[in-house]
Amino acid sequence: MSDSQPFISRSLQRNPWAPRTLFSSSMSVISTLCAVIAVIPLFSVLYMVISKGFSRFNLDLFTQIQPAALSDGGGLLNALQGTFYTVSIATLLAVPIGVLAAVFLAEFVRDTKLARWIGFATNVLSGVPSIVAGTFVYSLLVLTTKQFSAFAGGVALAVLMLPVIVRTATEALELVPQELRQAAVGLGASRFQTVSRVVLPAALPGIITGAMLGVARAAGETAPVLFTALGSQYLSNSIWEPAATLSLRVYNFATSPYKNLQDLAWAGALLLVLMVLVANILSRLLVQRRA
Repeated sequence: MSDSQPFISRSLQRNPWAPRTLFSSSMSVISTLCAVIAVIPLFSVLYMVISKGFSRFNLDLFTQIQPAALSDGGGLLNALQGTFYTVSIATLLAVPIGVLAAVFLAEFVRDTKLARWIGFATNVLSGVPSIVAGTFVYSLLVLTTKQFSAFAGGVALAVLMLPVIVRTATEALELVPQELRQAAVGLGASRFQTVSRVVLPAALPGIITGAMLGVARAAGETAPVLFTALGSQYLSNSIWEPAATLSLRVYNFATSPYKNLQDLAWAGALLLVLMVLVANILSRLLVQRRA
């Protein structure tokens, strides 16, 4: 005991000038600086959007349609309506298809050649530029129906949401422990009962998070909506008419030479940021409540 005491004392002491300690300290400093540099653009964008968009953040923004150039007042009510139409349609189309595809990949053909090919196709689809998805839906729906519409915009956004939902839902399902499935089968549950009553509820937080990420991406897309929903200065009476979205109005107003429209573009950008923030907070709350 007396011989080991000096050895333990020496092994727990940390020499600040040792090469290993100096390397560890220098790497910690470099990592911290890189992390700070990485978040500087984010906070710069947030500061710019909040400082320029907050001045037009009032009740008129939510209750009035866009104004004429050089006129006072006005809002983004028609853009909010179009965003609601297109994102709702995209969510209704992409979430069921994406979750069912993820269940097929994770529960029925996992680790097979078919699953690898579908996973490869999903990764390719996630890398397709949004403007390509917009032109695809333009040729598929707009040219066929000879009408720009909120429905066509929603289909284009669903194409972009689908790979996000499939990938996140598949990962969430694969993280469910095999012991849960074996326990359900051991109690006499069928394959359908095991998936619907055990696996899917266990993976629900991850699936909801993936759906929220998909919605956030869809709400901020401009190019596919430009080719499909086109935009409108007025409120739409149905989903089969051209419709404006927030991202589209921000793009159009930001390139406008008129000051009042540029101010509305900043307010619309701030509104988009807040919508994404609220979507993420809601997804976190749902996940915590479920846990």
